[in-house]
Amino acid sequence: MFFPQDLKDMKLEDIQDTRLRIFSGTANLPLAQEIACYMGLDLSKINIKRFADGEIYVQLKESVRGCDVFLVQPTCPPANENLMELLVMIDACRRASAKTITAVIPYFGYARADRKTHGRESIAAKLVANLITEAGANRVLACDLHSGQSIGYFDIPVDHVHGQPVILDYLASKMISSQDLVVVSPDVGGVARARAFAKKLSDAPLAIVDKRRQGHNVAEVMNLIGDVKGKVAVMVDDMIDTAGTIANGAALLHQEGAREVYACSTHAVFSPPAIERLSGGLFQEVIITNTIPVKENNYFPQLTVLSVANLLGETIWRVYDDSSADSEGHSSLGID
Repeated sequence: MFFPQDLKDMKLEDIQDTRLRIFSGTANLPLAQEIACYMGLDLSKINIKRFADGEIYVQLKESVRGCDVFLVQPTCPPANENLMELLVMIDACRRASAKTITAVIPYFGYARADRKTHGRESIAAKLVANLITEAGANRVLACDLHSGQSIGYFDIPVDHVHGQPVILDYLASKMISSQDLVVVSPDVGGVARARAFAKKLSDAPLAIVDKRRQGHNVAEVMNLIGDVKGKVAVMVDDMIDTAGTIANGAALLHQEGAREVYACSTHAVFSPPAIERLSGGLFQEVIITNTIPVKENNYFPQLTVLSVANLLGETIWRVYDDSSADSEGHSSLGID
């Protein structure tokens, strides 16, 4: 079993005796188990069930008094149920006298509602941040938020982890010539993300797909800024929902002469008809992470799922150990 570098000398019995507890909700149990395995811990026991009317019941099956508790629960589909489950878990830990409560949210739902683009809209991202804080969380650990300003919606500390290092390591293993690479942002809003990705990927050139959105989950590709002819295009986004944006962008890249198109995304929401669009031959490979569990019937030949368990596990250790974000090796985790 592999342990974090700075904890190699710690015996397994010492680790098990720490005041650190990791609980998992029902949204992504396999990821939570991977995180616990990386850390050399067992998941703490918890009883979560639903009454006949859909109400959620949570009971901790072991003491957390004076403990630092980490709750792993993405608010992926069904978003409302998983969010409510997280809130009830936080409340249970608070009432059980946990010393600190950290909500580990690999995928933060409602993050797209982070500003008012039209009159009389809600900013649901701020509302959800308030709910998590009021429930009793002391800290949030999130992975690839939709936009940076979402961090400011929380009145508690937020550790923002990026999934880019995991995807970059995988792409590096494919040995694609740096002369052939071009990183593509599927929309103007993702330019900063794509530019940072391109800089770390052999300082590859950048291209931008200019589109005009007609409504939610509907995108129309308009133009391409940059040169992709004869290149291996790597499209980078934080999430793939219905895959309309990234599929339309890939079609445009092929029209402009791209040799191959790869899609890279941290969060695979995969709302219909995403699978049909992604498996239709536009992509050489679709690379995602396991922040959201992929249903068995949503796998297709071009899909590659990478794990962020080590990334989140190492971050949890550093939060628990009060390690500085500027400590040696910490920047490689992609933490803000």
